[in-house]
Amino acid sequence: MEKLTIKTNRILIRNLQLNDLDNFHRYRSNPSVTQYQGFDVMDKKECETFIQSQTDKLFGKKGEWVQYGIENKSTQQLIGDCAIKLQEEDPRIAEIGITISHLEQKKGFAKEAMLGILYFLFEEKKIHRVKEIVDVENIASIKLMESIGFRKEGHFIENIFFKGKWGSEFQYAMLHSEWKKIKL
Repeated sequence: MEKLTIKTNRILIRNLQLNDLDNFHRYRSNPSVTQYQGFDVMDKKECETFIQSQTDKLFGKKGEWVQYGIENKSTQQLIGDCAIKLQEEDPRIAEIGITISHLEQKKGFAKEAMLGILYFLFEEKKIHRVKEIVDVENIASIKLMESIGFRKEGHFIENIFFKGKWGSEFQYAMLHSEWKKIKL
């Protein structure tokens, strides 16, 4: 297992740090950001506790979600976070997720982060398959997945009781062989 660092043109993906707290809380406490996420609006103490739980986690433990910060290299400020989990049954399969601050959306950061994560997983770690689960109402994430080249594999109808109601989800995935064909 290892400390993860992914660098792209504009961002750095790295372990969360306590000095990320204000920026992390700013977007994790915004209902428009948490609307389709597996977490609810968080208060500052919840954010602090969560960051502390992630600060020293290493990449590579099967079955464990690790949340990483997405830092804008030019401002050195946290603009979002992403999660990676290697499947318990087969660590050659990864699941990912991403959250970008409402102040930084529609600037290409989500796509850049996703491509950086995919490059890391497919090229450096030789992962066979990457998947992501997306709420069917999350149009921005659906467009992002499709623009990168993910395949929609499944439509799960009212499969999750989510924030007080039944929700439906799409599963998207990409194989290493597909990545090699579409690599940007």
